Amino acid sequence: MQKIIAINAGSSSLKFKLFEMPEEKVIAKGLFDRIGLDEGKIKISYDNKESFEKKEHIENHSVAVKRLLDLLLNLDIIKSYAEIAGVGHRVVAGGEFFKKSVVVNTKVMRQINELAEYAPIHNPANLMGIKAFKKALPDAISVAVFDTSFHQTIPKTNFLFSVPYEWYHNYGVRRYGAHGTSHRYVANVAAQMMKKPLAELKIITCHLGAGASICAIKNSKSFDTSMGFTPLTGITMGTRSGDTDVAMISFMMQKLKMHSMPEIIYDLNKKSGLLGISGISSDMRDIEEKKKTSERAQLAEDIFVKDVVKYIGAYTAEMGGLDAIVFTAGIGENSAQIRKLVMRRLSYMGIMIDEERNNQRGKAEFVSTPNSKVDVLMIPTDEELMIARDVQVLASQNEDIHSKNYVV
Repeated sequence: MQKIIAINAGSSSLKFKLFEMPEEKVIAKGLFDRIGLDEGKIKISYDNKESFEKKEHIENHSVAVKRLLDLLLNLDIIKSYAEIAGVGHRVVAGGEFFKKSVVVNTKVMRQINELAEYAPIHNPANLMGIKAFKKALPDAISVAVFDTSFHQTIPKTNFLFSVPYEWYHNYGVRRYGAHGTSHRYVANVAAQMMKKPLAELKIITCHLGAGASICAIKNSKSFDTSMGFTPLTGITMGTRSGDTDVAMISFMMQKLKMHSMPEIIYDLNKKSGLLGISGISSDMRDIEEKKKTSERAQLAEDIFVKDVVKYIGAYTAEMGGLDAIVFTAGIGENSAQIRKLVMRRLSYMGIMIDEERNNQRGKAEFVSTPNSKVDVLMIPTDEELMIARDVQVLASQNEDIHSKNYVV
């Protein structure tokens, strides 16, 4: 029995979940927000009922990690730092370096830094978290779990863009995808619920949240995914445009008198998607509430649903059939309305909705009827648990694992 902590470090935040392994029991979870800003926020939940909340200045990630570990002691969640045997870190971009999770050493940290040009917002923050924990817990195994690694099985016909091949060969321009840890987790849960080996199933997983991606899984591997070179492409998202015409960028730069690419990319990342279409909000809950009185809110929902249906249809054709669709993440787990609208649009595939089950939330559930020709499931994602499992596997492979570069 050992404690493993899963970490998701953002540019100004640090999310965590502490597990008792191998029981997979969540001991504590929380968030350090607004790191480096004037007034930081700390929130920790533990013992299923207790909580700690405080507003205070948090200078940087190293301070946040030290504060977190001290609070774990002060709140009597752990007795000493030595109880934490492993730390698993979410890292967004693994490029083609990392096909699986790896134990962090100097070489791995250097490669994560080199890959920052593919995820300039995320990788530097992820690396800050790794360094802070390695300093605070030098005896704990440190593992990097990459959003992109699950998608390294995508065939070249699906990951290449139709641009000069030298762009890929010389500069690594290709489809990398994202949310791989989530897609991997819910696909495995779906196979268990269906009581069939994942390798025998064709599944489409829909990670629908503020950031959203859809993944075709065939023979237990990622076969295609909607996000591309960056997380900007694919379906309409909260504030991201999703797929668009690249020639439009130069056109709009002239119209808006923009002088640099970062300006228009910012608008595509932060002012588009549900927010850009509706003019109201990037949150689907607000869209659903306002659509009765706002034509643009209704339009935003319609486009979002259309995009999901379009990708499911395309991936079904690519895989030559479909056994199951999985909804997960913020919208996928909590919006019965979106699930119902998507399933209705796919009724031609023999999909039948179980209205009662579809209206439930909080637990993994079939939301299609038993006689539906394609199973449809709602499965809460748990990326942190997947990270903790990878840490545990790597920790068990070798006692001297700190100096070696093992993978799972």
